[in-house]
Amino acid sequence: MIESILPYTKGDLDFGQEVTLSEKLKVFKSSGFDPENYEIRHLVTCLLDLKKASAEEMRKSVYANYPSFIRTSREISDLEGQLVSLRNLLSNRATIIHTLAEGVRVESMSSGPGSRKKSSFDFEDKEPSKMEVWLSQYLDNLNILLAERRVDEALAALDEGERVAKEEKSGDSMTPEMLSSLQAAITAQRQKLADQIADSACQPSSSVIELRSSVEIIKRLGDGPRAHTLLLNSHHQKLQSKIQGIQTSGSTYGVAYTAALSQLVFSIIAQASCDSLAIFGDQPLYTSELVTWSVKQANTFAHLMKRRVIASPSASGGLRTVAECVQISMGHCYLLESRGLALGPVLLRHFRPCVEQALNANVKRIEQSTAALAAADDWSLDFSPTSSALSQPKLSSSAHRFNVMVQEMCEDIGLLRSSQFSNQAMEGVVQVFNSYVHMLINALPGSSETENLEGKIVRIAEDETQQIALLANALLLADELLPRASIKLLPLQQCLPSETPRKASDRQLRTPEQRELKKKLQRFADQLRDSFCRKHTLDLIFTEDGSARINAKMYLCMDENSEEPSEWLPSLVYQELYQKLCTLASIASDMFVGRERFTTFLLMRLTDTVIMWFSDEESFWEEIEHGPKPLGPFGLRQFCLDMHFVRLFASQGRYLSRNVHQVIKNIISRGMESVAAAANTDPYSMLPEDEWFAEMGQVAMKMLSGKATSENVEATSSPTALVSQGSN
Repeated sequence: MIESILPYTKGDLDFGQEVTLSEKLKVFKSSGFDPENYEIRHLVTCLLDLKKASAEEMRKSVYANYPSFIRTSREISDLEGQLVSLRNLLSNRATIIHTLAEGVRVESMSSGPGSRKKSSFDFEDKEPSKMEVWLSQYLDNLNILLAERRVDEALAALDEGERVAKEEKSGDSMTPEMLSSLQAAITAQRQKLADQIADSACQPSSSVIELRSSVEIIKRLGDGPRAHTLLLNSHHQKLQSKIQGIQTSGSTYGVAYTAALSQLVFSIIAQASCDSLAIFGDQPLYTSELVTWSVKQANTFAHLMKRRVIASPSASGGLRTVAECVQISMGHCYLLESRGLALGPVLLRHFRPCVEQALNANVKRIEQSTAALAAADDWSLDFSPTSSALSQPKLSSSAHRFNVMVQEMCEDIGLLRSSQFSNQAMEGVVQVFNSYVHMLINALPGSSETENLEGKIVRIAEDETQQIALLANALLLADELLPRASIKLLPLQQCLPSETPRKASDRQLRTPEQRELKKKLQRFADQLRDSFCRKHTLDLIFTEDGSARINAKMYLCMDENSEEPSEWLPSLVYQELYQKLCTLASIASDMFVGRERFTTFLLMRLTDTVIMWFSDEESFWEEIEHGPKPLGPFGLRQFCLDMHFVRLFASQGRYLSRNVHQVIKNIISRGMESVAAAANTDPYSMLPEDEWFAEMGQVAMKMLSGKATSENVEATSSPTALVSQGSN
């Protein structure tokens, strides 16, 4: 109990430390303890705490009820204005009554006691002046005109009263009291007439002409802000009524509802803008209010569209519906820009998340659908069953369906003609193509990943024809079909007078955006080509047990018996490389009709992969350069023959790249340098002329292609025979 009645302040005790009862009692034990001062300090502390708590509670209440607070503040402000007007009116009337009373009293007192009866008689018999009669009749007539709602005559009467009041300010026909009464009556009747007209204009049955007439009258009465607000509110009420009519008509979803709603909303905004400009001009006060009102209507329209039309298809990937509805809305919105109302950003702020959601859902649907089709694709190429144009390339069934879905997505987003959505759609094209290429890579035999997103097994391309079909799908999509589909994402461009639509399309393919997209797509297609080449290179170089078929022993063992081989042919692995390249070239030429460069790049890449592996195989070079014995004459000749053979058939097939040509030269030089270092002799003295290697390569190519027999080969299998043939 004692502790509860011993208050203390921050000055009495140290803040932040635990206070015991003994420390509290020290205050009372001190010799200078002043009970009154202590009690006052305690009360001050309590009051400060209450003030702080009250301020915090006030702040929370304001934030929690901010809209109500703003609305109440506006109502209070309006009420204050009305109170000021009422006070002025009462003050004027009180002044008039007080002045009249003072005048009667002064006149009675100045007459004296003897003339009281006469003064009273004179006052009663005094006739009103001409101006007093006019004022009385004027006020009565004005009241009648307002009561009978004869607006034009009331306006004329008010104008007449204003004119008389203005003239009497410099004249002496009307006393100050009469002038004040006239001015107060005009002000009150103007307000009353404005109220009548405003009530009439707010009726649902009022036409556009009646509304504009009422607004013009209120403005003429001197209340322009009220007139402009009345104009906008009337359009808003009309808009809400017609929206309700559309909703009750049964068409509350889809493109038809969007067209009807957007036309209604933006036509009424346009009408309000037209009325505002015609009546009030381009004054900043009214223009600012018009823009604010238009933005509010656009926000309301966007919320209604999202809730009733766009939300459901955007979540399910219905990109076409979303794009069409947004396109219709934006089209009506852009018509207002000629009136200075740029409401497009307002709508895009609301519609962008919906479009992005629909686009992402569409991308996911394409990936899932393509994965399901890839699981059943037999990888045979054919023309599209839905296209009658033979100029369309042959693709497998999954690639055809993939192309159609991407085309549809680009067409849908292309309806909007927006750079923001177009960039995102291009990223979506890249994403789905990347996913499809990975499925194609998984379709190659021996792929480490053979399951797609849905857990289905991707059908394996067993033979070389099916594997090249995988390449055809990726290369044709990346190089031609997808870039042309993405043209629909770009802004419309008119054809030049001297070009056909096809040339105009080709011109659009050369834009920076298209070139960048094509680079990204080709990068993914190259991944599939590299996987294809790596797979065939490994099959060629390694045996089933994993040992390398190209090794140093195949060259070192040729000099063990010191006997020249009976025939000179390239090593078996390079013969198989030549045959594989011929087979692939034949298959690819049938698939890439008119697109021979695809075949050339494929063969070039495969040759490059084999030669680069051979060049970088350290175990081979370690044994050649530092082995127990050096490379002999026959082994060196076979080594050089193999490299000359690869360079020969690659050159004749026109797929000898500069890189491969240089690497082959480096391989030959490295082999000869190893011989020179080990045997301390000139390696060129151990080799025949270059013509011999060329002749042996030609013979091998003819034999492997079936154009030569083994007898022909034996006739030219030695340098001696070649020299004798040359001398004859």
